[in-house]
Amino acid sequence: MLNNYRTVRQEASAEIVIKKSRFIGYAKPVETEEEAVAFIDEIKRLHRQATHNCSAYMIGERDQHQKASDDGEPSGTAGKPILEVIKNKGLKNVAVVVTRYFGGIMLGAGGLVRAYTDGAVAGIEAAEEIVNVLHREVFVDVDYTWYGKLENELHGRGTRVGGTEFTDRVIVRCLPEEQEAEAFIAWMTDLTQGQAVIGEGESLYCIEGE
Repeated sequence: MLNNYRTVRQEASAEIVIKKSRFIGYAKPVETEEEAVAFIDEIKRLHRQATHNCSAYMIGERDQHQKASDDGEPSGTAGKPILEVIKNKGLKNVAVVVTRYFGGIMLGAGGLVRAYTDGAVAGIEAAEEIVNVLHREVFVDVDYTWYGKLENELHGRGTRVGGTEFTDRVIVRCLPEEQEAEAFIAWMTDLTQGQAVIGEGESLYCIEGE
C-alpha cells in the first residue's frame, strides 16, 4: 500500500458551455475497474440523449489500470485529454466522465481537446482533490489513572484518535501514520512505563489534514 496518494473526495459534477455545446464533467473516487465501469455506465444511462459520454480512469498503486474512451468523438480528442488531466494532476483511483450535448457549432480537433480537458478539470475540481495518507490502528488499553496523561500526550503529539472505549479500563484507538507506527508503539510503551496493553489493527487511509 502506498504511504499516500492524491484522489478526489466524492462524486461530483460541474457544467461548462463552449460555443453552445454543454460539457458536464463528472468525477468519482473508485477502487477497482469494476467500480469505474459501473460509474461510467451509470452516467451513460443518466444521459442517454447526450451526443457523447467520453471517459477515462486511472486505478492502482502503479497506475496499472488505465483506460480512455472517445465514445464516438474523433480519435484522441476526448478520452485521451481526460486521462491526461488525471495524470497531470497526479491523481489515482479516480474515474472521470465528460458528457457532451452538441450545440450546433463544430469545434474542430483542437477545440474538442480543450473542451474535454476543461470539462474534466471542472468535474475534478467539483469533486475536490484530497491526499489520502496511510495510517495504522494502534489500540492502547490502560488503567484510568493513565488516561489524563495519555490524552494530553496524544494531543501534544498531534496523533489522530479514532475513538475511545470506556469499560473497566480505557481503550484508545490511535491512528499514527503507517511509517511511524513502530516508533509510536515504542513511545507509548515508554510513556506508560510498560503498563499499557498495546494491540495493532488494520492499515487504513485517512484524509490529510482532517
